[in-house]
This record gives sequence, C-alpha cells and structure tokens, in this order.
Amino acid sequence: MTSTTAEQDGSVRPLGAQISHMLKQRGVDTIFGIPGVHNVEMYRGIEEAGIQHVLARHEQGAGFMADGYARATGGFGVCYVITGPGLLNTLTPLGQAYSDSVAVLAISSCLDETAARRGQLHQMLDQEAAADTVCDWSHEAKSPEAAYTLVDRALTEFAAQRKRPKHMQVPIARLGAMAPPAPVAVGAKQTAGRRTSGDLSGFAATVLAAQKPLFIFGGGVGQHGNEETVRAAMHRCGAAAFTTYAGGGLLEADDPMSFGCYLGRPESERFIAESDLVIAIGTELSECDLWRNELGHTGTFVRVDIDPEVLSDEHRADIVFHADGIAFLEELLSHLPEDTSAKWDADQISAAKARFKAETDAERPGIVEICDALASVMPEDAMVYSDMTQFAYVAKEVWNMPRAGHWHHPSGFGTLGYALPASIGGAVARAGLPTVCIAGDYGFQYTIQEFGTAVELGLPLPILLWDNGKLKEIEDSMVASQIAPNAVIAQNPDFCKLAEAYGAHAKAPKTLQELQAALLEAFKADRPTLIHMTPALTAK
Repeated sequence: MTSTTAEQDGSVRPLGAQISHMLKQRGVDTIFGIPGVHNVEMYRGIEEAGIQHVLARHEQGAGFMADGYARATGGFGVCYVITGPGLLNTLTPLGQAYSDSVAVLAISSCLDETAARRGQLHQMLDQEAAADTVCDWSHEAKSPEAAYTLVDRALTEFAAQRKRPKHMQVPIARLGAMAPPAPVAVGAKQTAGRRTSGDLSGFAATVLAAQKPLFIFGGGVGQHGNEETVRAAMHRCGAAAFTTYAGGGLLEADDPMSFGCYLGRPESERFIAESDLVIAIGTELSECDLWRNELGHTGTFVRVDIDPEVLSDEHRADIVFHADGIAFLEELLSHLPEDTSAKWDADQISAAKARFKAETDAERPGIVEICDALASVMPEDAMVYSDMTQFAYVAKEVWNMPRAGHWHHPSGFGTLGYALPASIGGAVARAGLPTVCIAGDYGFQYTIQEFGTAVELGLPLPILLWDNGKLKEIEDSMVASQIAPNAVIAQNPDFCKLAEAYGAHAKAPKTLQELQAALLEAFKADRPTLIHMTPALTAK
C-alpha cells in the first residue's frame, strides 16, 4: 500500500498506534504495562487494535507478567513501559527472562535528544545500553520502517532461536508522528526452525552398545507435549534418566528408570560416573542445575542443544549435536528398536530416590509433608509459578509434576518477587485452567502490590504463602558459615488482612486437610485467594 493510498483509506496513524496494530496482526492479544506521559502514544491504538491491556502496579510486575504469559503459552509476552525508571524497573524481569530462556518483547519510549540536553524528565546516560546488559539485544527505532523491522526480527528470533528477551525503544516524538501501517506479516517468520542432526543411525548404534546409558533432560525439551517422545527415546535405549528442575514432568513419577529432579543432589554424581554414556539434551547444566562445578561423568559425554554456546562450555562434551532437542530425539527414535531391556537396576534407583527425598526433608524439615498433601489434590493440568523460597526449593525436587512445562521458577537470575506477577500473566494466558502461585513471606512483599491487578482481573488464583517469619534460607547459610544470624528477621504484616484489604479472599488453614480444602476452593473462587501456610501445619 502506498502512503497516498494509506492516507486516503485512513490507515495512516501515529506510529505508537501502528505498533499495536502490527502486534495484533502478529497474534498478540495481551500487553502488560503501565502508561506514562512519555509513552501515551503507545496506548493510542491498543483498544482499537483489539488487544487486552493488563495494568500492572509496578513495571517490574509488568515484566514478570509478560514472562509468565510467555511460559504459559510457549510463545512470547509483550510489555509496554516508559523511559528511564520505567524501563529500569523492567530490567530485573528481563534479566530473569534471559536466564531462563523466555521470550519477552519490551517496548519503551525514549527521549528524542540526550547528547545536547540535560535535566529532562526520566533522562539517563544511555537507556539503550542499560537494557542491552540483560537482553539479547536492545535497539532504538528511529523510523517506522526500523520499528516494524525490529518487531518482526524479535518475533522471528523467538521462533527460530533460543528464546531470549529483546528491547526496542522509540523516540517520543516519533511515536506521535504519523506513519504508514506495518507490512503484512510473513507466515514463515512465525514458524519455528527445528534444526536436526541428519542421519543418526551411527549414533543410535553407539547408544545401544552402551552398558549403562543415562539421559539428562532439561528445559530445552521440557514443554508439555514432549513427554511421549522423551519417554520413548529413554526406554528404547534401555537408559535411565535425570531431569533438571526445568525438565520436571517429562518423566512419569513411577517410572522405575527415572531418577526424577534430583540432579542437584550430591550423590547424583556417583550415578553419572557409573554411566558409560551420558547424553544431556536441552540443558545448560548450570550451577543452579547441579549445585557443584563438575557433572561427574567418566564415560563418553554427549551434548544436544540449539545454542552453540552451550556446546562449547566448561563441561566439554566428547560429542556435540547442534540441534533442536525434540527433533534430535525423533530422528534418533527412527533408528532404535521398539523395545530394549532396561540396563539399570530399578531397585537401586528407587532406593536412591528415597534417600534423596529424605535428605531434602532433613535439610528443610516439615515442607515435604505439605508438598505431598498439596500434590495429592492438585489438578493434573495445574500450572505452578514459584518464588525464591525454601518451600519451592523442596517442592521442585519432591513434587512429581504430571506434565512437563507446568512448573516455572526464577532459576539462574533468582529474583525475589517473581511468582505473584508471573502467575498473573500465566492465569491471563490460561483462562479457565488452574494456575497457582507459591511464594515466601519475604519475597512476596517485593511485588505484593500486584495483588491489585489479580483482584481487578477476577483471577481464581490460589496464592500459597509460606510464612516462617524470617529469611530462613539465609539464616541457615549464616549458621553453616559460623556467622551469628543477622538481619534475617523482618516485621511481617497480617497477610490475611492485607489480602482482604486488596479485595482478595484469605484462608489460614490449621491442618493439612484444611489446606487441601482451601486450595480446591480457591480454584473455584471469583478472585485470588491467599492461603497462609506456616510450619505449624505439620505439627497438628
């Protein structure tokens, strides 16, 4: 369409409005954000384009909501923020999205001129560079054509590469200037590229010849829908397997060849050393996966990953495949027999898992029993968002999720305050499906103001709040380091009254049975429900 034709049919709009229309055409139905004097033009076209806008109470919340939305959908999330402090407030969630390979597109306004002017509202030395420290890239669009190109570049890379957050900023005056519509979307740009490894017949023979093959499955394959492929490959190789926390749910809880999510247990190193062939697929094997510096392998080590950086990291694999994990497994399956006898001792694995669970319980007493009670009544399709709290550290190991890609935790970057806003984003994406928030008493207060958003949206969101009255993990760390505990106790509010002040429901169960009933009731509520949990629950 020429500019003259666009002017005649009324499709010429301010660029801020055109960006919203473009996003709608590309499939965006929800934007999270906060309007301000510097980005009002970005809000001109949201309703006209037919996009839902979710008003966060803080830009950090908006970023986490976009992250939670992206994880729930398997796609990407979008947030709109203002210049300066608005963008800076969003950098923490963008850093978390980078760490966890989550696709978030943050679009902000920026000042028109900074080199020759000082003292402007929200002025920074280099806003674009600030975002570049936590994003895959951060660029300024100085023209409509550049803005449209950057949006399409972001969406194309979300689909074809390892998912990382992107930031685009547009000068305030340019957002308000008239612009032609964005070009029509090219369908191929929305199709994920699935790199395969070619003929794997030779590698399949290597796997079948192994005496004790062992898989490690990570978040790169840990999406719902991949379970069948992962399980089939494991069984038809006669292998055992660990999953990382992000890969939880890929393996059945009662699978005799599954070590579960206990990769971070020290003893896992012994079993890895026993294997003559270790195959890690879709995992960084980061510090937060292993909690040690070495994986522990002594046999042949194989890495499969879509990110070439992972294939050349400190773990130094013997064989590498630059490939999409599921595409790799599907190709491998075509060269495997229909049935291969298990090559590991099921009793040995079962005994190891029992020890791992007991160790977890001993380290942080009382939480395992609560996890077991909740897991026994949790709907199979529930999606959980957890925060940095001892309750989640235990639950990630012992809670056998029935589906992959249904437990989301701020790994790596490790940001407190993640769970509540992220679960709101997930609940918006999963309307009608159960979504759960798990938070600790201290971290919850980082983003507690997002209660207002959850109530405003009428989300039936259970918020399981673990309240031990202190920063217990830090206290334990100090004691272990022979440091007298200091600055680990803070005055907490009455959380139930605070929830009710926001207009939410609140429950304070006294027994595990009451806890289970409160959870099930919360899924049917007309608004969020705070469920206050304390260590006294297991003393009843």
